[in-house]
Amino acid sequence: MSIAPDQRLREALANPSSSFRLQSAMTAGTSPDPSYVEALIDRCAIEPDLSVRETLTWALMRHPASLTVPRLLEQVAGGGLQARTQALHTLSKIRDPRGWEAITPELLRAADDDLARTAWRVAVVLAPEEQRAWVADALASQLGTGGRTRQRSLSRVLVSLGDAAAPVLQAARDGSDLAVREHAVATQLMVDDPEAGFDEAMFEAQKVVALGDRPVVGSRDEE
Repeated sequence: MSIAPDQRLREALANPSSSFRLQSAMTAGTSPDPSYVEALIDRCAIEPDLSVRETLTWALMRHPASLTVPRLLEQVAGGGLQARTQALHTLSKIRDPRGWEAITPELLRAADDDLARTAWRVAVVLAPEEQRAWVADALASQLGTGGRTRQRSLSRVLVSLGDAAAPVLQAARDGSDLAVREHAVATQLMVDDPEAGFDEAMFEAQKVVALGDRPVVGSRDEE
């Protein structure tokens, strides 16, 4: 009895060799088959190797969005941590407008850094124009929270929002929370100077806030 193509793919993706799994995922993307979608999405939820996961995402991108997006939305809504994160990542790559349905306030405030950062990227990429101010407001509620990696990622996505982020950054800068103010000022410095790194911007922001938002003597702007 012959084995169905999707079952063969499942078995190949379960192989102990990561290079074999990567090649199997690449083959599935090179020769797309609607029956592969479930196997690819299921493997995304448990695949330990980053390179293989990226290839699984590429393979899903090679299949019709009408098949992949609904299943990815289901994963975001009800899957485990890796399943949700990888499904969001894949939605950001597919860039189908329906992917916006995955974004919720709770997801943008996720405690897990990888999940939250991936959700932020999806929100910025897929938000309809009329929702970009809402996204900016939701993201700004996270200013001053988490570690350096989370804060750096948040600054970058707020920078990428452009004009939509300006009002919330100003409001955060005018607030009373020191950590929020510093993070907001650092993000605004990155908006003003796209070449500024996060660490440099945070260092300058701490001086600006300490001086009551007065210009910093000897800063780059005065050179």
